[in-house]
Amino acid sequence: MLTIVNFKAYKSSTGEKAIKLAKICSKFKNVAVAVQTADIFATACTKTPVLAQHVDAIEYGAKTGWILPESCQQMGAIGSLVNHSEHKLTLPEIKKTIERLRKLKMISVACASTPEMAMKIAKFKPDVIAIEPPELIGGNISVSEAEPEVITRTTHKIKNIPILCGAGVHTRKDVEHALKLGAKGILVAHAVTNAKNPAKALKELIE
Repeated sequence: MLTIVNFKAYKSSTGEKAIKLAKICSKFKNVAVAVQTADIFATACTKTPVLAQHVDAIEYGAKTGWILPESCQQMGAIGSLVNHSEHKLTLPEIKKTIERLRKLKMISVACASTPEMAMKIAKFKPDVIAIEPPELIGGNISVSEAEPEVITRTTHKIKNIPILCGAGVHTRKDVEHALKLGAKGILVAHAVTNAKNPAKALKELIE
């Protein structure tokens, strides 16, 4: 099972606290973290697999303020989230970003809000697709509990790309249910990043 912990831009998981949390995540197998661009280098030094939270499909050049995929890779990122619900892209932008990452041999974890969007994104052949209904993100009700058909409609249609389950995942029961529905792992955030004891929270989710 693959677990990606999205650090977002929480006070509890950026800067020095991002390093501390990444060290905790490094103790678990098959766990990667998605961090702010500024935290990539420091968190990668913990030997945890690190993803950028976003990159732009740009080349070297006069691109002030944009996020160059090569820069993230050189800082230690092995890939990037694409089209997270908090940083949505158009379909052409998603396609171009996945292609840029593939060219650099970086992993693309493309997020989709619905099974229909997941199927459109699947045509671009990302390495992983994360299904996350935005209305459940950050809540205490998991998509596997509230809308299990969102997962099954995705896993039944997309067979050649691993599907992760996100949005509201916060208990081991949520994880077990998602796996039974065909997901290959989870994309989780506040259940770990904002936990009083992140190590305990992560262990209870995945072990």
